Amino acid sequence: MAMDPYAAMTEGVALVDRSESGKLALTGAEAKAFLNGQVSNEIEALEPGTGCYAALLTPKGKMLADLRVLDVAPPADELLLLCERSALQALFDALRRFNIGFDAELHKRTLQQGLLSLIGPGADDLPGLRGQAPQSAEHANVHGDLGLLVRTDVGIDVICDGADTERVKAALIGDGAVEIDEATADVLRVEHGRPRYGVDLDDSVIPQEAGLNDRAVSFTKGCYVGQETVARLHWRGKPNRHLRGLRLGEQVQPGTELRLGEREVGRITSVAASPRFGAVGLALVRREAQPGDMLDAGGVVAEVVDLPFAQERG
Repeated sequence: MAMDPYAAMTEGVALVDRSESGKLALTGAEAKAFLNGQVSNEIEALEPGTGCYAALLTPKGKMLADLRVLDVAPPADELLLLCERSALQALFDALRRFNIGFDAELHKRTLQQGLLSLIGPGADDLPGLRGQAPQSAEHANVHGDLGLLVRTDVGIDVICDGADTERVKAALIGDGAVEIDEATADVLRVEHGRPRYGVDLDDSVIPQEAGLNDRAVSFTKGCYVGQETVARLHWRGKPNRHLRGLRLGEQVQPGTELRLGEREVGRITSVAASPRFGAVGLALVRREAQPGDMLDAGGVVAEVVDLPFAQERG
């Protein structure tokens, strides 16, 4: 009998095809120096086979995109940039506009490459990947038999030539991966409290509001677009909003208004029916709504909790 999709993600291995997600590459001797001046995290210190998470910001520190930056393992010599499809155009336009005077060339890879996300503790044990995937930190990457293997927070991403995507997918499913859709995978994302650009994040959000400073921002690197606002808020200010988890009395729709007494304090951005935690959601809520507070979500009780949900109930 086929494994339940949620059980596959949490006990075995599930596969979601994310080939439509945005992909760009930068090559050239000054690719790192150029990108370092455009995004919020430290790029120049990356070594081949490592990577990081970063944000592309407006001059006022608001998020235009978030992205994974991979310093691709040898024999490749490039930076591979992975982002949500909704953020791809903004990222492409910014890199093309400011790439003047740098030995750095921008390449489109969205259609040229497939991306298959393996989610679950069994990813490393699939016969086609066994002994090949990097065992170190998130974003570590190596070349394997099926493509570039990238460590994620929940498993392994396999990046392959676009023409090979269906063959690679079939091989992974044949090895035991259970194919799921993005909506199913989203349940685990919400449980882990990871915001998604175009859903929980947009160009009104400063990284600190979404709890992204530790993952996405370097406070020791040189200048980058939006640095002044991000640094000032970090050292001397308090964000007006925070990304919080919500325990919901019942399922509600994303976009539902959240009220603390008579005051609107935010709107729900993500909702999931978690087999482990029940109806849960994510929202950027004003700082006066603290963990433990009960909010009104369109007539449904929404308890504000710290993220991730897993730390909140064992």
